[in-house]
Amino acid sequence: MPVLPGAEPYRHEGGEVGVLLCHGFTGSPQSLRPWAQYLAGRGLTVALPLLPGHGTRWEDMQLTTWQDWYAEVDREFRALVERCKQVFVVGLSMGAALALRLAARHGDAVSGVVVVNPANKVHGLSAYALPVARHLVRTTKGITSDIAKEGVEEIGYDRVPLHAAHSLRIFFRLVDGELPQVTQPLLLLRSPQDHVVPPADSARILSRVSSTDVTEILLEQSYHVATLDHDADRIFEESHAFIGRLAPGAGTEPGESGTSVAAGIPEKAGGTEDPVGDREGTATGG
Repeated sequence: MPVLPGAEPYRHEGGEVGVLLCHGFTGSPQSLRPWAQYLAGRGLTVALPLLPGHGTRWEDMQLTTWQDWYAEVDREFRALVERCKQVFVVGLSMGAALALRLAARHGDAVSGVVVVNPANKVHGLSAYALPVARHLVRTTKGITSDIAKEGVEEIGYDRVPLHAAHSLRIFFRLVDGELPQVTQPLLLLRSPQDHVVPPADSARILSRVSSTDVTEILLEQSYHVATLDHDADRIFEESHAFIGRLAPGAGTEPGESGTSVAAGIPEKAGGTEDPVGDREGTATGG
């Protein structure tokens, strides 16, 4: 199936400091592309892959599992390590869980971790029904476009395939057990008004990682997809400052040399149509 317009992966060849960005469950690289372009514009080498089963149609995602999603970011990470002297991993929601697992498994090869509204658990009674329900019902309502900013919509699926959601639940449990192995500097940014992932997930992550260099920042003006929301600029600036502190060789000026391979980032109307109440209690950790 062709990739949805705007959901294409993004890569930029910059300097010797690399950043791997991981998008969320049922989402696409579009949700992180402005962030990736910001970092690329400051001379960093950037990789923003499209996770298997994403960016086309939900039926394709139904055939994938967490092993497929993690394998993709692991390949991208290893490629960056070969190319760069230092590599940072960042992610949104489920992408944050992918980034944390990379940090837990790759140790000193990861120089730092940045997570935005990180997901750690599939919540609600529906989570316990997933092992059986996935054989009876194919999908449930989607979780994309939880954005406060008017006129902005996340490119992703309007349905959540339950086989994939079941695999996501297994993955979260795995990552939770590996969190004590995360020792790298950690920057966690979260939205108090998040209708997909509750604050308990961030609290759980902060309580279990072994990192001693930890910063938590609240994104007061944004919902779940904060990277496309009112606080996007703050995320970009804080993450760049974090990387610059830990990697003195990181680019600091916009427009440094490098080549990029990217698609446009279309904005669509209707990003706030779903009522807040419909999202609560059914979160799957996008």
